[in-house]
Amino acid sequence: MKNFLKVSIFFLIIILYSGCNSRKTDKKSDDYQLVWSDEFDYTGLPDSTKWIYDTEGNSAGWGNNEAQLYTTGRKENTSVANGKLKITAIKEDFEGKKYTSGRLISRADWQCGRVEVRAKVPAGRGTWSAIWMMPGGWTFKDGNWPDVGEIDIMEHVGHDLNVIHASAHSKDYQWQAGNQKTAIMTVPEASEKFHNYILEWTPEVIKAFVDDSLYFTYHNEGLGETKWPYNKPFYLILNIAVGGAWGNAKGIDEQAFPQSMEIDYVRIYQKK
Repeated sequence: MKNFLKVSIFFLIIILYSGCNSRKTDKKSDDYQLVWSDEFDYTGLPDSTKWIYDTEGNSAGWGNNEAQLYTTGRKENTSVANGKLKITAIKEDFEGKKYTSGRLISRADWQCGRVEVRAKVPAGRGTWSAIWMMPGGWTFKDGNWPDVGEIDIMEHVGHDLNVIHASAHSKDYQWQAGNQKTAIMTVPEASEKFHNYILEWTPEVIKAFVDDSLYFTYHNEGLGETKWPYNKPFYLILNIAVGGAWGNAKGIDEQAFPQSMEIDYVRIYQKK
């Protein structure tokens, strides 16, 4: 009888545990539906129906004294193979620059939702990798930054290895004034292992996660566009810069290149 009770309790625990796990697993699917994705299950250049090469700011160093030239349709800088997108920064003389790299923007944009990018970031002093968002229809040549708004899901600079940043920039809250809404998280082996970099965005709040860990929260203060310009669709950007005001803070290690950011998948969800 005792053994029967022990076995019964054991199976009851398993059932309860499984039930809790299934509810936890299904929570996202209950709240959200997948509306756009790239699983990178092909070989060659990034899917041109989903991604555009962004090169408009090359001549101006992207307003940030960046050292790289972003290229278009060049597999050395942007390529897909073995289920991964690889964006690679290379030290090479190319069209008057000493470095080349890749900067991709999504053809689609979204207002609110959940953005999930599984990635492994580059190391190398002088690299500045990012997964971020800008307003739909906006380009570098339009100017008016930061008034238009910017959402940084993940930024990582090689001279501060394994420290991940999430930020929101607006007219009143921006890095040039040192008062941007921001937070950091140390992610061990971020340049050696894949992690999920996640944004959850509603009209009331912006949150950023690494895997299951929430580390950045910015609530809408209800004080208008100059503080919360996140009331319109934004598109996604994936890139590695070289140098720039932040990336070059401790110089560029020329021997560290090439350096790549690898992306396992990009998934965009919105509320049902």
